[in-house]
Amino acid sequence: MEQQVKFKTVGREMVEKAGINVEELLDLLVRNASAELTTYYYYTILRVNCSGLEGEGIKEIVEDARIEDRNHFEALVPRIYELGGKLPQSMVDFHNISACAPANLPGDPRNIRQMLEVLLKAEQCAVRGYTHICNMTMGKDHRTYDLALAILHEEIEHEAWFQELLGNGSSGHFLRQGGQNSPYVSKFLPTR
Repeated sequence: MEQQVKFKTVGREMVEKAGINVEELLDLLVRNASAELTTYYYYTILRVNCSGLEGEGIKEIVEDARIEDRNHFEALVPRIYELGGKLPQSMVDFHNISACAPANLPGDPRNIRQMLEVLLKAEQCAVRGYTHICNMTMGKDHRTYDLALAILHEEIEHEAWFQELLGNGSSGHFLRQGGQNSPYVSKFLPTR
């Protein structure tokens, strides 16, 4: 993937001096931004197919994960540009470099269990990706680490929610306080 650095910031210089390959980090950040945006898109399709009594039962939790994945994308983009990276010009190219496979509808879109398995796989991929970025940046790139850790907190919760819905144990999940999404990532989002 082509990365272009027009100017070099001290913020980037400090990350490089700490021993991080910034181009490799940018590649991971862009691929994870793609995964977040495409997951948001595919979760939209999954959500509208949550019908019937079983589907209605999971619609709200799918919506929370959908909105939070969009927020993750919004929070990642500024960090990509701060480090001298950029997003691909083509949405098709951006989609095709995603760190995670598309969260497509299952063969039978009315099968809620299969839908939950799709959701679970998407969240597990995200947990792996942000754990990798945290391990790479811990103690070296404090800003990226803080962001990746905030996203990781929410992705781990999403995974636990879907594990619980599949009957694999309790996540200890409660409704988001005040109905507000992204309790960990909100500090990285612009206020309105």
